[in-house]
Amino acid sequence: MSALHRLAEAAGLQIDWEDALGEAQRVSDTSLVAILAALGYPADSDVAIADSIARIVHDRDAACSFVSAVVGEAFALPAACGEAGPAELLFEDGTRREIIVEATPAGLRVPAIDAIGYHRLLLGTREIGVAIAPPRCFSVADAAGDRRLWGPAVQITALRDDSDSAFGDFGALVSTARAFAERGADAIAISPVHALFPADASRFSPYAPSTRLFLNVLYADPALVGAEATPSDDNDLIDWVVAIPARLRALREAYDRRTDAVRAEVAAYATKGGDELERHARFDALHAHFFEATGAHGWRDWPAEYRDPDGAAVARFAAEHEDAVGFYLFLQWLAKRSLDAAQRAAIDGGMALGLIADLAVGMDSGGSHAWSRPDDLLTGLSIGAPPDLLGPDGQSWGITGFSPIALRRTGFEPFIATLRAALDHAGGIRIDHALGLRRLWVVPEGASAREGAYLAMPVDDLFRLIALESHRARAVVIGEDLGTVPEGFRPAMDELAMLGMRVLWFERDGEGGFLPAKDYAADAAAMTGTHDLATVAGWWSGRDIEWQWQLGRTSRAADETADHAARAEERTRLWEAFVAAGVAKGPQPAPCDSAPVLAAALAFIARAPSVLAIVPMEDVIGAIEQPNLPGTIDEHPNWRRRMPAATDALLARPDISARLAAFDAERSS
Repeated sequence: MSALHRLAEAAGLQIDWEDALGEAQRVSDTSLVAILAALGYPADSDVAIADSIARIVHDRDAACSFVSAVVGEAFALPAACGEAGPAELLFEDGTRREIIVEATPAGLRVPAIDAIGYHRLLLGTREIGVAIAPPRCFSVADAAGDRRLWGPAVQITALRDDSDSAFGDFGALVSTARAFAERGADAIAISPVHALFPADASRFSPYAPSTRLFLNVLYADPALVGAEATPSDDNDLIDWVVAIPARLRALREAYDRRTDAVRAEVAAYATKGGDELERHARFDALHAHFFEATGAHGWRDWPAEYRDPDGAAVARFAAEHEDAVGFYLFLQWLAKRSLDAAQRAAIDGGMALGLIADLAVGMDSGGSHAWSRPDDLLTGLSIGAPPDLLGPDGQSWGITGFSPIALRRTGFEPFIATLRAALDHAGGIRIDHALGLRRLWVVPEGASAREGAYLAMPVDDLFRLIALESHRARAVVIGEDLGTVPEGFRPAMDELAMLGMRVLWFERDGEGGFLPAKDYAADAAAMTGTHDLATVAGWWSGRDIEWQWQLGRTSRAADETADHAARAEERTRLWEAFVAAGVAKGPQPAPCDSAPVLAAALAFIARAPSVLAIVPMEDVIGAIEQPNLPGTIDEHPNWRRRMPAATDALLARPDISARLAAFDAERSS
């Protein structure tokens, strides 16, 4: 093995890997050098490689600030952490206990700890953080016994309510939660609510946030502070360039008219939020200032003196623009108040779980988190996915994520804070691209997605922390386990009680036929689709194929005619699966006749033994178009589509009402 490859492996990069088709692949040396440089390990010469390898070995031996373990199980520490002998455990409740740390050939052995939580181990002169986790996550059974739950998945901005605003917000989510609760739903999976860039109307993708620690203030319900939402233009697509500035003007007017009681509530909220919240509000004010002045995309485009959040220039700006900073603090307060109202509406309506939050896999490198805490993140790398069935060209999402080196150095504090922010308002969490908990596909900025490599993540620690935070929040966990799944990952999820996603289109047997619903995993979320996939009606009609060829995207078919011919065969397979399951009968419907297919698809998924079933709102109403087309930006109207009417009005329509009633009855049986 070459020195470069030894360095790459030591840094956690996977040189050889297997793609979604089972074919062997190898990362080029050129890509390895670029990725290693971004990780802080120069590899452009033999001397640089040797120095980098030595630094990795030294850093690994010296890493003794944090350890995670499972309650009731002894755990190991590296020998470099100290000497065997007496030690003291300081529990998070303030109690103390003397223990004996034993020497072993592999290092040190700490006896089992019987209390979950975040504790401290005092070993000689060292103080080591110890996270003791339960053996599994909080589960559906913990929340609802042996009931099989169900709920819709909604894109918040697509929702409508009686306010007829230009886009859906947390107010529309309140009415949507009530409407589905009345029809028996126990959960409502929502799109990410992370903070975006409110001053830039072109930044509306929920999966490219500024930070995941705070909320998207554009979703704040204006009605809670007496403001009126900007009226809709009755278009099927959201015009964000018009809608976002109009919403901010309405919220600014509400801010200017705020009462003394509101001022006091915001002040208390700001005090509780501390320095992190203050920094984020300062970032939003600075971003608005420089975006208006120069069109600056993110903090890296600002003048140098403003790139340090603790610098004198930023402090001076905050003092001179106190009102602007205060406005963004007010918006965060209002957004939290609005989102809390949605979860209350869901629970008060009888839902067992209520909201299931969506944790995006990363964040924008020019955003608030990268500005205030740059050392947390992978700098100079974009995360994405290698070429697979979902994205034949591979994907580079233009976002960054946590550095595994930084996570270990900080005792995983950024990850814990991110989990808590997502679970603050929810009874469940969906972890986007959960495969990234084991390994991230990282691509040098500006390079093709094919030039990436897998970077190993500290999956055991991450899993334990997820289980611990899940129990503390009494929230179920869903992991998006679609794409190129590493061997052993799904069994590990099962052991953790992290629900996988069993999506209709991907559940196939060895011959490519659709699996019977009865064979779906019980510890999973059964689904008709996701926001990144064709809707049932769109798939049946071949609308996704039309988009594929219209945009010139890679296809395994020779031409569009062949693609449609293959889909015709797939339609027959699907209908046969529905007939065999007893959810459909009669001749196969024509491609333009999706209504019976939709009813059969919902009934099929409802019969799955999976403890949770989730149906996208688009499939609830029979929409043809999907919310997002991966790998596109402006070519497809991603995150712009709206529902045709208010949720309660839609669910009252006879065909939709009948489908949901049948779905609820099947899940309750």
